[in-house]
Amino acid sequence: MTARFDEIIHSPHRLRICAFLSGVDSGEFAIVRDFLEVSDATLSKQLKILAAAGYLEISKPTGRGRIRTWLRLTQTGRSAYQDHAQALRHLVDADLQNL
Repeated sequence: MTARFDEIIHSPHRLRICAFLSGVDSGEFAIVRDFLEVSDATLSKQLKILAAAGYLEISKPTGRGRIRTWLRLTQTGRSAYQDHAQALRHLVDADLQNL
């Protein structure tokens, strides 16, 4: 499969969300929000787009104490992110060869 740009992931916030989540099994909403330095509303909007594309799972396990929202890239999301990152690497490598 050839690496390709993904319009859904390419947005700066969504790219950073995918980059963060690609390195972990799951991440808590507040930690991702703080990493991106965005508001709850901004993060929620970006998460909904990723989830609608099938790239992200959002869960709110119930139990004792405060309910937290957990985020996890799906296998489809991980593959799409890896392809997008590879396409960016190819672009950078091609540009460096033209120097």
